[in-house]
Amino acid sequence: MQLTPSAHVDTFCRDHLPPADEWPELLLDFADVQYPDRLNCATELLDRSVERDGPDRPCVLSPTGRWTYGELLRAANQVAHVLVDQLGVEPGNRVLLRGPNNPWLVACWFGVLKAGAVVVTTMPLLRPGELRTVAEIASVDIALCDHRFLDDLVGAEIGELRVLPYGGEGEDDLTRLVHTQPATFDDVETAADDVALLAFTSGTTGRPKATMHFHRDVLANADTFSKHVLRPVADDVFIGTPPLAFTFGLGGLVVFPLRVGASTLLVERATPDELADLIAEHRATICFTAPTAYRAMLASGKAAQLTTLRRAVSAGEHLPAPVWHAFHEATGIKIIDGIGATEMLHIFISAADDDIRPGSTGRAVPGYVAAVLDDHGQPAPYGESGRLAVKGPTGCRYLADPRQAVYVQHGWNITGDTFVQDADGYFWFQARSDDMIVSSGYNIAGPEIEEALITHPDVLECGVVGRPDADRGQVVAAYVVLRPGIDGDTGKRQELQNFVKQQIAPYKYPRVLEFVDALPRTSTGKVQRFRLREPPGDDVRPA
Repeated sequence: MQLTPSAHVDTFCRDHLPPADEWPELLLDFADVQYPDRLNCATELLDRSVERDGPDRPCVLSPTGRWTYGELLRAANQVAHVLVDQLGVEPGNRVLLRGPNNPWLVACWFGVLKAGAVVVTTMPLLRPGELRTVAEIASVDIALCDHRFLDDLVGAEIGELRVLPYGGEGEDDLTRLVHTQPATFDDVETAADDVALLAFTSGTTGRPKATMHFHRDVLANADTFSKHVLRPVADDVFIGTPPLAFTFGLGGLVVFPLRVGASTLLVERATPDELADLIAEHRATICFTAPTAYRAMLASGKAAQLTTLRRAVSAGEHLPAPVWHAFHEATGIKIIDGIGATEMLHIFISAADDDIRPGSTGRAVPGYVAAVLDDHGQPAPYGESGRLAVKGPTGCRYLADPRQAVYVQHGWNITGDTFVQDADGYFWFQARSDDMIVSSGYNIAGPEIEEALITHPDVLECGVVGRPDADRGQVVAAYVVLRPGIDGDTGKRQELQNFVKQQIAPYKYPRVLEFVDALPRTSTGKVQRFRLREPPGDDVRPA
């Protein structure tokens, strides 16, 4: 497609877009994603909200305070002035953000976009080597870093990167410098198709990829999934655990609430128990977190703390049907499941309310189309598994990465997931495409075994992968976290194996079952199944 004239002086991002013939087909005819050629998503989300509803509505909350829309606008404008007037940031420069979810991280995010620069938000738990990789791929110029997270960034020794701390007491701290800056700023009139964000894949395998998202893309997810499935209102209070570097968190905790003038409670870190208590204390109405957290809140007896919720959104991992039913029975809330991808920015298949079919991920979100393709790239018959393929107003554009040709094929975004579609258009998750287990000629989906295991009252969570086996090709291996106080001995192992045989076809039971203290996860909370495939410890016993 033909790009419009860019406002970027630094053309790095445009120069590193994939070739046009490697782009996915973008569906831009949906009425709610019609945007003008000149568009700054920060202006639309923040300034327009203040113009529409006034400056005094609560906007960004924390457990200890709150910022109104007017206060956030002032801080973002002042951050933009510091970037431009004191640091010399030009439109198109990349600015790395590092810190936990709090109001100042949001002010920095908006300030970077107002200045016409490109946001590169990183997980606060990244270590020096990981930060070096991000900085190298994105060719970052400046970093704004929470003062408590400086050590690893400084220790990364990233070339001539200029680092400005925020939230501390130093004279050079951003939160002090802004006090001398004007409260207004003339936002750069970026093109709708100028890159606004570089979002990095979570690195469950291999070198992370930088996904490139335009200003219009940021709004498109709010005007598709949020508007048509989530349906928030101005009086909603959002809350959740995903970091803002994870696009699930960015949408659910910043973009979606601000698009409708709602407020958002940002939590730097919270266990499921703490999250439940914060929901009750602040009367939150919409929650974004992972399936494990919903299950853990129930397990710890926190259902009564969730009575103010009217929406609960789950993504990042498959939501097992038993968890959906247990949560609904305990709270009356129908969890909104969804699948999204960093490459697509947010959720593109989902369902809400009476459209939900427990165990199904849902149907294509308005504005998107989805299909299950066979090995030849043709639509698979209903009920047969294949590769999930998606098109919509957003799509994969990797920054100078040959893996673009793997993710985008014949105009489709190929997500790497195996699904089944039924005749009513609902999509049913089977496994990550590289996680299908082939044992003695049988195709076995790991999530099916996981769903069976977690219905056992002693199982807190589990992960299932295939292990190489000389006789069967692969065997099913399960890694189980037991509830506190339950002993993982030989008897419990056999009990769980027999339990699975009673729930699903016996040939699918885990022949290897190991008890672990915790599952390995990325900083976004996804299970690192490649680590589960590493050689087992001494206590792994095939049965």
